[in-house]
Amino acid sequence: MVADAEIPEIPEIPEIPEIAVYWRPGCGYCGSLLRQLAHHDIAHRLVNIWDDQSGAATVRSIARGNETVPTVMVGNVGLVNPSVQQVVQAIQAVRAQGTHAEPVG
Repeated sequence: MVADAEIPEIPEIPEIPEIAVYWRPGCGYCGSLLRQLAHHDIAHRLVNIWDDQSGAATVRSIARGNETVPTVMVGNVGLVNPSVQQVVQAIQAVRAQGTHAEPVG
Protein backbone atom coordinates (compact mmCIF):
# COMPACT_ATOMS: atom_id res chain seq x y z
CA MET A 1 0.00 0.00 0.00
CA VAL A 2 1.27 3.47 -0.93
CA ALA A 3 1.03 6.29 1.56
CA ASP A 4 -0.97 9.35 0.45
CA ALA A 5 2.14 11.53 0.58
CA GLU A 6 3.78 9.38 -2.11
CA ILE A 7 0.97 9.72 -4.68
CA PRO A 8 1.72 12.55 -7.10
CA GLU A 9 -1.03 15.00 -7.92
CA ILE A 10 -2.66 14.55 -11.28
CA PRO A 11 -2.37 17.80 -13.24
CA GLU A 12 -5.64 19.34 -14.31
CA ILE A 13 -6.40 18.97 -17.98
CA PRO A 14 -7.44 22.33 -19.43
CA GLU A 15 -11.07 22.33 -20.40
CA ILE A 16 -11.64 22.31 -24.12
CA PRO A 17 -13.97 25.16 -25.01
CA GLU A 18 -17.07 24.41 -27.04
CA ILE A 19 -16.47 25.03 -30.71
CA ALA A 20 -19.45 25.82 -32.91
CA VAL A 21 -19.02 26.12 -36.67
CA TYR A 22 -21.77 28.07 -38.42
CA TRP A 23 -22.06 27.05 -42.06
CA ARG A 24 -24.47 26.67 -44.96
CA PRO A 25 -24.76 24.11 -47.77
CA GLY A 26 -22.74 24.87 -50.88
CA CYS A 27 -20.15 26.99 -49.09
CA GLY A 28 -16.70 26.00 -50.36
CA TYR A 29 -14.91 27.89 -47.60
CA CYS A 30 -17.00 25.99 -45.04
CA GLY A 31 -16.09 22.65 -46.61
CA SER A 32 -12.41 23.54 -46.61
CA LEU A 33 -12.42 24.58 -42.94
CA LEU A 34 -14.42 21.50 -41.92
CA ARG A 35 -11.91 19.21 -43.67
CA GLN A 36 -9.03 20.96 -41.91
CA LEU A 37 -10.74 20.71 -38.51
CA ALA A 38 -11.30 16.99 -39.10
CA HIS A 39 -7.66 16.55 -40.17
CA HIS A 40 -6.54 18.14 -36.89
CA ASP A 41 -9.10 16.16 -34.82
CA ILE A 42 -10.77 19.34 -33.57
CA ALA A 43 -14.21 18.43 -32.28
CA HIS A 44 -16.94 20.90 -33.13
CA ARG A 45 -20.68 21.34 -33.35
CA LEU A 46 -22.20 22.26 -36.72
CA VAL A 47 -24.95 24.85 -37.06
CA ASN A 48 -26.56 25.21 -40.50
CA ILE A 49 -27.65 28.86 -40.59
CA TRP A 50 -30.29 28.09 -43.22
CA ASP A 51 -32.00 25.69 -40.81
CA ASP A 52 -31.34 27.50 -37.54
CA GLN A 53 -32.58 31.09 -37.25
CA SER A 54 -30.88 31.53 -33.88
CA GLY A 55 -27.61 30.40 -35.47
CA ALA A 56 -28.08 32.88 -38.32
CA ALA A 57 -28.69 35.63 -35.76
CA THR A 58 -25.50 34.65 -33.94
CA VAL A 59 -23.53 34.92 -37.18
CA ARG A 60 -25.04 38.34 -37.96
CA SER A 61 -24.09 39.55 -34.47
CA ILE A 62 -20.46 38.57 -35.08
CA ALA A 63 -20.15 39.45 -38.78
CA ARG A 64 -21.43 43.05 -38.70
CA GLY A 65 -24.93 42.17 -39.80
CA ASN A 66 -23.85 39.78 -42.55
CA GLU A 67 -24.38 36.03 -42.73
CA THR A 68 -20.74 35.32 -43.55
CA VAL A 69 -19.78 31.69 -43.19
CA PRO A 70 -17.88 29.91 -41.94
CA THR A 71 -18.19 31.72 -38.65
CA VAL A 72 -16.74 29.93 -35.63
CA MET A 73 -17.38 30.40 -31.93
CA VAL A 74 -14.62 29.13 -29.66
CA GLY A 75 -16.05 29.55 -26.19
CA ASN A 76 -16.99 33.22 -26.21
CA VAL A 77 -14.64 34.21 -29.06
CA GLY A 78 -16.18 34.74 -32.50
CA LEU A 79 -14.16 34.29 -35.71
CA VAL A 80 -15.38 35.15 -39.21
CA ASN A 81 -14.00 33.01 -42.05
CA PRO A 82 -11.02 31.85 -39.97
CA SER A 83 -8.15 29.60 -40.94
CA VAL A 84 -7.64 26.44 -38.94
CA GLN A 85 -4.59 28.13 -37.41
CA GLN A 86 -6.78 30.98 -36.13
CA VAL A 87 -9.18 28.45 -34.62
CA VAL A 88 -6.29 26.69 -32.84
CA GLN A 89 -4.99 30.04 -31.56
CA ALA A 90 -8.46 30.90 -30.25
CA ILE A 91 -8.68 27.52 -28.48
CA GLN A 92 -5.32 28.18 -26.83
CA ALA A 93 -6.31 31.72 -25.83
CA VAL A 94 -9.64 30.63 -24.35
CA ARG A 95 -7.94 27.83 -22.42
CA ALA A 96 -5.31 30.25 -21.09
CA GLN A 97 -8.01 32.65 -19.90
CA GLY A 98 -9.89 29.83 -18.24
CA THR A 99 -13.02 31.00 -20.04
CA HIS A 100 -15.82 28.47 -19.88
CA ALA A 101 -17.76 28.06 -23.07
CA GLU A 102 -21.42 28.87 -23.06
CA PRO A 103 -23.67 27.11 -25.55
CA VAL A 104 -24.46 29.20 -28.60
CA GLY A 105 -26.92 28.81 -31.40
